[in-house]
Amino acid sequence: MILSQRLDAAAPAGGARSLVGVSFDADLAAMSERLRPLVDLVDSLPEPAARTEHQHAIAASAHHDARELREHFLATHTDRLYAELTEGFTLALTVEQIADRAARRCPGLVPTPDRMSSERRLPQRAKEGWEIDLGLLFNALFGSPAAGTHLLRSMLAPTPQALSLLPGFRSTGQADLGLATVTRRDGVAHLELRNDAYLNAEDDAAVEALETGTDLVLLDENCHVGILRGAAMTHPARRGRRVFSAGINLTHLYEGKISLLGFMVRREVGYISKYLRGLWIGDTGDTGETGDWEMTTRVKPWVGAIDGFAIGGGMQILPVLDRIVAADDAWFSLPAMEEGLVPGVANLRLGTLMGGRTARQLIFWGRRVRADEPEAALVCDDVVAPDAMDAAVDRAAQHLDNPAVAANRRMMVLGEEPLDLFRRYMARYVLEQAQRMHSADLTANLERTWIGRNGRPGGAARS
Repeated sequence: MILSQRLDAAAPAGGARSLVGVSFDADLAAMSERLRPLVDLVDSLPEPAARTEHQHAIAASAHHDARELREHFLATHTDRLYAELTEGFTLALTVEQIADRAARRCPGLVPTPDRMSSERRLPQRAKEGWEIDLGLLFNALFGSPAAGTHLLRSMLAPTPQALSLLPGFRSTGQADLGLATVTRRDGVAHLELRNDAYLNAEDDAAVEALETGTDLVLLDENCHVGILRGAAMTHPARRGRRVFSAGINLTHLYEGKISLLGFMVRREVGYISKYLRGLWIGDTGDTGETGDWEMTTRVKPWVGAIDGFAIGGGMQILPVLDRIVAADDAWFSLPAMEEGLVPGVANLRLGTLMGGRTARQLIFWGRRVRADEPEAALVCDDVVAPDAMDAAVDRAAQHLDNPAVAANRRMMVLGEEPLDLFRRYMARYVLEQAQRMHSADLTANLERTWIGRNGRPGGAARS
């Protein structure tokens, strides 16, 4: 049977809308049955890079029909599905755990862990784009007030790694997390990113290290204030000098090593959200439906110390920190258009912080803002000479070491970014970002602006 005939045969009889309205189990069985030939058809094709134009069209049509089935199932059964996956909203699961459970419970709804493992080994250009189906799932979950709120709260729980390291950190005041370190001195915790090979760019491993470090600071009662800073580099471009962040690791993105859930979603609802909303350490049996749990999270003030530059993801962190101290030769940028991605939650936060015009100049035009420019006052609180950074950062931390800070932070966040607004943003973001990550123009942008600039795919992070 030729491919076009196989596609006609695989098309869901009666359309996707005929799935819904019977019952969860009946609709799940019907969806899985109708998805199977569509997924098999895609699997029968050559790898994306080896497909003809006709084969690409066949794959696109099969994905379209399959995603329509998934969307209509989720439109009716999202809350029931989430309740089953979390055993009646009693389990605090991560986004990765939710995806794995959904793959087992609902065949065809999302890619299996084995399929994603195989996909992860491919460069970004060669991927099938199964993460878009994860985007559909989490678009529905975050879009549900019940499921989305519970999931956001669950992602504020401390990581198992942080809990295992906590006794040692409490005892010694030090933790080496590989790509980050945490050091406590006089009640102040210094969390430093140390991704030296890539000028402190972030990747999946860096996100994990930063979240673990953030948890340790929030869990340890002897840490009153956190300082986020980049370590000094041995990289030839910045040898001996501190760098805050070069943003997303574009080399890893091009090589297919940046994941939708482990990076794009986890950093936003994980450690960055913990800076803003704190750490949830409540009872997993508490569904948190009333929203009162927001007032009981463990929050602490954070100082951002900006040496060198804060590019892309580095700049995205700044709006959630309480005091920004920058060296007068530092600069900020958010080159989302060059990368072809959505810059996290910056689209939600930067307009409030800097105004819509400046936010558009940063996101659409790649504008750089120097710390000594007037507009930088919308980002930075203190701008000092590089050799005065240590003293200025310490002063900021000492000032924020005040018991009244936590209560005021909670009240400010309620007004500035209500949880429901963040939830709805994340619902749209996860799907938009999944589609961006697997768009043809993304790899073309990287080859034109980053990989080409460095002369080879394995180049170091931007400078």
